[in-house]
Amino acid sequence: MAGHQAITAETGMPICLCKPRSPWQRGTNENTIRLIRQYLPKGADLRTFSQADLDAIAHELHRRPRKTHGYRTPAEIYAGLLNSGDALAP
Repeated sequence: MAGHQAITAETGMPICLCKPRSPWQRGTNENTIRLIRQYLPKGADLRTFSQADLDAIAHELHRRPRKTHGYRTPAEIYAGLLNSGDALAP
C-alpha cells in the first residue's frame, strides 16, 4: 500500500495498516479479508455494487460473531468499548 497516503487524500478515507513488528494484527486482517471475500470475490469490480450493497455487507460483517472475540460480534465489542468509558483512553 505504498500509495495509501494518496488514496487517503483523494478519498478522504484513512487507510489503517498493521503496525510494524505487530504480527498479531495481521491474523485478524487476513481473517477479515477472508470474510469479505465471501461477499466480494477477489478481482470483483466494486463499481458494480451500489453503496446500499456495500453497506449491507458491512452490516452483516459487523454483526457476525467472531471466535477471536469470544463469539461476540464486532458491533458488540465496539458498543462495549463506548459504554466502558475506555474508548477515549490513550
